[in-house]
Amino acid sequence: MSTVDKMLIKGIRSFDPENKHVITFFKPLTLIVGPNGAGKTVNHFFTPSPSPRTIIECLKLSCTGELPPNARSGHSFIHDPKVAGETETKGQIKLRFKTAAGKDVVCIRSFQLTQKASKMEYKAIESVLQTINPHTGEKVCLSYRCADMDREIPALMGVSKAILENVIFVHQDEANWPLQDPSTLKKKFDDIFSATRYTKALEVIKKLHKEQAQEIKTFKLKLENLQTLKDAAYKLRENVSQDQEKTESLKVQMQELETSIENVDAKIHHTETTLKDLRKLQDQISIKTAQRSTLYREQQKQYSALAEENEDAALSESFHSSLLICNGFFSSPCPDTDEELREWKTKFDDKIAILESNISKLEREMNDMETKSSFLKQRNNEYIREITRLQTEAEAHLSLKNERDSTIQKLCARYNLGTLPNTPFNDDLASNLTNRLKSRFKDLDKDLQDKKTSNDVEVKAAETRYWDANNRWKNTEAQQQAKLVIKDGILTRIREKEREHASYEEQVSHVNVSRIDEKEKTMQIEVERKTNQLAEREFESIIRQKQNEVFGIEQQIKSLNRERDILAGDSEDRVKLSLKKTELENHRKKHKKLIDEYKDKIRGVLKGRLPPDKDLKKEITQALRAIGAEFDDLNLKSRESEKEVNLLQMKIEEANNNLSKLRKDMDSRRTYIENKLQNLDQHSSSIEAYLKVLEIAKEKKDVQKSKYNIADGMRQMFDPFERVARAHHMCPCCERPFSAEEEDDFVKKQRVKAASSAEHMKTLAAESSNADSFFQQLDKLRMFYEEYIKIGKEIPLAEKNLQELSEELDEKSQALDDVLGVLAQIKADKDSVEVLVQRVDTADMLFQEIQTWEKQVDDLEYKLDFRGHGVRSMEEIQMELSTLQSTKDVLQNDVEKLRDEQRYMENDLSNLQIRWHALREEKVTAANLLRDVKKAEEELERLIEEKNQVALDEKDLSDALGPLAEEKEKVYRDHSDLKAKLEREYDEQKKQLDNYQREVDELLRIVSKIKEYNNSKKDQKLKEMQEKLSLSESQLQTCDTRKQEIVAELNKSKQAILNQDNLRRNIEDNLNYRKTKAEVDELTREIESLEEKILNIGGISAFEAENVKLALERERLLSELNRLRGTMSVYQNNISKNKIELKQAQYKDIDKRYFDQLIQLKTTEMANKDLDRYYNALDKALMRFHTMKMEEINKIIRELWQQTYRGQDIDYISIHSDSDGAGTRSYSYKVLMQTGDTELEMRGRCSAGQKVLASLIIRLALAETFCLNCGILALDEPTTNLDAPNAESLAAALLRIMEDRKGQENFQLIVITHDERFAQLIGQRQHAEKYYRVTKDDHQHSIIEAQEIFD
Repeated sequence: MSTVDKMLIKGIRSFDPENKHVITFFKPLTLIVGPNGAGKTVNHFFTPSPSPRTIIECLKLSCTGELPPNARSGHSFIHDPKVAGETETKGQIKLRFKTAAGKDVVCIRSFQLTQKASKMEYKAIESVLQTINPHTGEKVCLSYRCADMDREIPALMGVSKAILENVIFVHQDEANWPLQDPSTLKKKFDDIFSATRYTKALEVIKKLHKEQAQEIKTFKLKLENLQTLKDAAYKLRENVSQDQEKTESLKVQMQELETSIENVDAKIHHTETTLKDLRKLQDQISIKTAQRSTLYREQQKQYSALAEENEDAALSESFHSSLLICNGFFSSPCPDTDEELREWKTKFDDKIAILESNISKLEREMNDMETKSSFLKQRNNEYIREITRLQTEAEAHLSLKNERDSTIQKLCARYNLGTLPNTPFNDDLASNLTNRLKSRFKDLDKDLQDKKTSNDVEVKAAETRYWDANNRWKNTEAQQQAKLVIKDGILTRIREKEREHASYEEQVSHVNVSRIDEKEKTMQIEVERKTNQLAEREFESIIRQKQNEVFGIEQQIKSLNRERDILAGDSEDRVKLSLKKTELENHRKKHKKLIDEYKDKIRGVLKGRLPPDKDLKKEITQALRAIGAEFDDLNLKSRESEKEVNLLQMKIEEANNNLSKLRKDMDSRRTYIENKLQNLDQHSSSIEAYLKVLEIAKEKKDVQKSKYNIADGMRQMFDPFERVARAHHMCPCCERPFSAEEEDDFVKKQRVKAASSAEHMKTLAAESSNADSFFQQLDKLRMFYEEYIKIGKEIPLAEKNLQELSEELDEKSQALDDVLGVLAQIKADKDSVEVLVQRVDTADMLFQEIQTWEKQVDDLEYKLDFRGHGVRSMEEIQMELSTLQSTKDVLQNDVEKLRDEQRYMENDLSNLQIRWHALREEKVTAANLLRDVKKAEEELERLIEEKNQVALDEKDLSDALGPLAEEKEKVYRDHSDLKAKLEREYDEQKKQLDNYQREVDELLRIVSKIKEYNNSKKDQKLKEMQEKLSLSESQLQTCDTRKQEIVAELNKSKQAILNQDNLRRNIEDNLNYRKTKAEVDELTREIESLEEKILNIGGISAFEAENVKLALERERLLSELNRLRGTMSVYQNNISKNKIELKQAQYKDIDKRYFDQLIQLKTTEMANKDLDRYYNALDKALMRFHTMKMEEINKIIRELWQQTYRGQDIDYISIHSDSDGAGTRSYSYKVLMQTGDTELEMRGRCSAGQKVLASLIIRLALAETFCLNCGILALDEPTTNLDAPNAESLAAALLRIMEDRKGQENFQLIVITHDERFAQLIGQRQHAEKYYRVTKDDHQHSIIEAQEIFD
C-alpha cells in the first residue's frame, strides 16, 4: 500500500523561493494548523495564496500534474516575481512516497515564472523520478515529459488519477463536488469507476461481432464459389490427361515418318549438291566469258585508237617530239618492252614528284608569309592604341602637377607658412611643402584637444559643486519626509492599540473566571466517571470471547459441509462415469469409421502398410513431405524449361524480324538501283545488268578521255614543230633537212591541222565530259550494289539460324511437355495426400481424445471402487448444520449489540471530553485576555513618547531646508553659464580645423595620383612603345618583298608541271593496251579449264530428273506427317488451352484456396462465438461490479452519517445510480437524503454545513472502497460551515476511523484546518507526536513549524 513520506516546497505561492520548507507526513495522522492570518485566505495585498491549502495543492500537483482551480495557468501558483523584486522566480516540489509495491520513489517537479514586458510567462521546466537501484544501491534518475509523469505516478501509487483528484487530494474549492450539477457528478463517478473505458470496450466488441457476422456471410459465398471452381479444375485435369495419352501414340507414328523423310532428304541433298556444283561451274564460265568479252572489246578499242594515231603523220611527229622531250629528262634510249616503258614512267613520276614537292614548299612559305604579315599588322595597331593611351595619361599627369602647385601656394599664403619659390615645383620640393602642411594640421588638432580637456575640467568642477549642494538639500528633505512618515505610523499604531485595549477590556468584563474553574472541575469528574464505567464493562474481552466461539462453530460447519459434499459427490461421479463412457464409445466409433473409409488410400500412399494409430499422422506427414520435395524439384525443372522455351521463342522472333529486315533492305536497294538504271540507261533496268552497264560506261569514258588527250597532245605540238622547222630548216621528228619549198609546205600543213584540231577538240571535250558524268552517276550506285550483294549473302545465314532455333525450340518444347506431364501426376498425388492429411489429422485428434476419455474413466472407476464407507446420512448432517448456523447467528447478534453499546458509551465519553477540553480552552483564553490588556497599556505609553521625539526632530529639519535650497539654485546658474561659453569657443575652433583638414586631404589626393603615375614609369613605357612600332613596320616591309619573290617562283614551277602531262598520257595509254591483252589471254585459259571439269562430272539434265522424283516422294511423306501433326496439334491445343485455363487466376492453387477459405470460415465462426461470450461476460461483470461497489459505498455512507450527523431532520444519505437507457452501461448519479419514509434529492435542499458533511462522508466512503492500494486521505478544512456539535461528531468519527485502522501500517490521514478546537479534538498523542503550524514571517513568507502535541 502506498504512502507519502516527505515533501519539500520552494517558491510556491507565498513560500519563499530562496528557502526550502520540508514537511514530514506521520502515520496515522498528520495535522496542519494555520490561523486565519497565516494565509488561509488572501489576507495581504501581496500574499500570493493561502499557505496551508498550498500543501494540499502541492500534493495534488505532484501526484496528478493538475494545477489548482483559478491558478490562471500557473501564474498565481508560483511566487510572484514582482513581490520578490525579480524578473524571474523558480518553484520546486519534491515528494517522497512509497509505491504500492513498497519501493521508495522521489518525484521532483520544477517550475518557472518570468515577468515579460506586458505579461507573465509560466513554464514547467523539469519532471524527474528518483529511486534506488536495489542491486547497486545507487540513486537512479529518470526524466519524463509532464504527460508521461502524470501517467506514471498514479500507476506507481496503485490508484487511478480520478481517485487521486476526486477522493484523496481534493481542493477546498472542489470539496463539494458530490452535490454539484448532474453532469459534473456523472463525469466524476464515471472517472472513478473507469466506466467510460469499459463501455467503449463493450461497444467495440459489439461492433466487431457485427462485422464478423457480415464477414461470415461473405466467406460462405466465397466458399461456394471456390467449390464450383474446384470441380471445374478437376474436370480440366481429366481432359488434359486423356489428350496427353492420345498425343503420345501420334508421336510414335510421326517419328517413323520423320525417319523416312530424313532418308529422302539425304538423297535430295546429295543430288542438289551435285547440281549446285555444276551450276556454280557453269556460272563461273559465264562470268569469265563475259569478262573476257569486255576485256577483248577494250583491247580492240585501245588497239584501234593506237592504230589511228600511228596512221596520222601528225601523230607520228607528235610522238617523236614527245620522245625528244623525254630524252631531255632521261639518259636511256626509247623503250621497246613493257619493263622499259614502266621504268620510263617511274622516273618520270619521280621528277614530277620533285616539282610538286617544290611547289608545296613554296605554297607553305607563302602561307607563312601571309600569317606573319597579318600578325605584324595587328601588333602595329595595338602599339598605336597603347601609345595614344599613354600620351593621354601624360597630359593628365602634367595637369595634376599644375593643380598641386597652385593648391600649395594657396594654403601657404592663407596660413602664413613662409615664402615659396616660383612654380612649377619639383617633386622633392612639393613633398617637403606637403609635409609642412600636414604638420601644421596636427598642431591645430592638438590645440583643439587641449581646449576640450580644459573645458571639461572646468565644467566638471562646476557640476561637482552643484551636486554637492543638491545632495545636502535632498538628504535634509528626505530626513524630514521620513520623520513625517514615522510620525503618521506611530499615530496609526496608537489608534490601533487604543482600539485593541478597549476590545480587550470589553472581553474581560464578560468573563467570569471563577465560574469557569468550577465548571471545568465538575466536567473533569464526570469524564473520569464515564471512563471508569467503560473500563469496567470490558467490552473488548467479551467481544473477543464471542468471536472465538463463532470461529469454532464456523469450523464445525465447514467440516460438515465437506462430509455432505463427499456424500453428494458419489452419485455425481457415477453419473459422470456413465456419460464419459458413452462419449468414449462415440469417439471410438468415429475413429474406426474414419480409418476404414481411408484405409485403402493410406495403404496406397504407404505402399501397402497400415501403421498403428499413434504413428499414422507421423508417417502420412513424412510421405507428404517426400511427395512435396519431389513436386518442388519437378516444378523447379519445369520453370527452368519454360524459361528456356520462352528464351528460344524470343530468339526466333528476333531472327524472324532480322530476316524480314534483311529482305526488306535487299528489296529496297534492288528497287533503288533498278530505278536509277532505268533513268540513266533506258535499255537496261535489271540489277543483274548493273555491272555490265558500269563496265561499258567505264570503257566509253576511258576511250573518250584517251581521244581527247591524244588530240590535245597533237595540238600542243603544232607550234613547236613550226618553230623548229623555221629555225633549223629540218623535220622536227626525223631531223631530215628541208628545202625552202618543203619547209613552206610543212608549215602550211601544220597550220591547217592546228585550225581543224580546235573544232575537233571541242567535240571530244563534250563527249568526254558526258561519258565521265554518266560513269560517275553509275559509280555512285556501286555502294548500294555492294550492300545488295552483302545482304544477299546474309539472308541464307539468317534462314539457317532460324531453322536451327526452330529445331531447338521443338526439342525444348517436347522436354517441357514431358516434365509438365510428370509434374501433373505428382501434383495429383500430392493433392490426394494433402486431402488425406486432413482426414488423418481428424483421426489423430479423435485418437488423442479417446486416450483422454479413457484416463478420465479409469480415474472415476478407481475413485468409486476405493471410497470409504460408514458416514452419516444426508438428513442428519443437514439438521446439525441448521443448529450450528442458528447458534452462529445468535452469537453474531450478541457481538453487534455489544459493539453498539460500546460505541454509544465511547461517543458519550468523547462528547464529555470535547466539552471538558472546550472549558479548559476557555479558561486559557481568559488568562490570555488579562495578559493582553496589560501589554496593550505598556505599548501605548511607549508609542506616545516616541511620537513627541519625532515631532521635535521634524521641526529642526524644516528650518534647515530654506538656506540649502537658495545655495543649490545659485550654483546651478553658474554651472550653466560656464558650460555655454566654453561650448561656443570650442565649436568655432573645431570649424576652422575641419576646413583646413578638407583642403589638406584634397592636396594629398592630388599628390597620391602624381606619385602613382611616377611609380608606374609610364613615360618610359611610351618611348618603348614608339621604338617597337618602328621595328615592326620595317619587318612588315621585308615580309611583303619576300611574298613577291615566292609568287614568281611558284608560277614558274606550275608551268613546268603543265608541260609534262601530255607525255605521261602517251606512256600510260601504251601500258594500258599491253595489260588488257595479257588479261584476255589469261581468261581464255581459265574458261577452257572449267569446261573440261563439267565434262568430267556429267550432264545436268540427269541430275535434275532424279531430283524431281525424290521431291515427289518427299511431298507424299510430308503430307502424311502434316496430317498427323494437325491431329496432334488439335490435342496439344486442347491440352494447352486446358492448362492455360488451369493457370488462370481463378484456378490457381484452387485446392489450397478452398481449404484456406474453409479454415478461415470455421475460425471466424468460432471467434465470433467467443466475442459473443466475452461481451456477455464483460457486461455481467461490469453490472455486478457496479452494483456491489455502490452497495458497499452506500453502507459506509449510512454508518458514517448516523455516527456523525447530530441533527434530527435527516436519517441517512445515499448515492442513487440509474441506467441512462436500455441496453447501455452508462449511469447517472444523484445524492439522496432519507427523512422518515421519504427520499429527497439532497442537492438544493440542504444547508452549507450539511453539504460539507455529506461531501466529506462520501469521500471517506469512496476512499474506503477504492483505495485498497493507497491508504492516504487528505482533508482540507473539513469543518467549513459546520456547527460545533457536527464538528465534534466529525472529529469523533475520524478518531474512530484511526482507531479501527491502527493495525494498518500504511494508513495516513492528512488534516488541514484553522479550527483550533477541531485540531485539539483529533490531535491526540496516540495518533501523532507533533503537528505543523503554518504562519507568516516578517517578510510575509509562509513558514512551517513543527510543534509538540500535549495531552
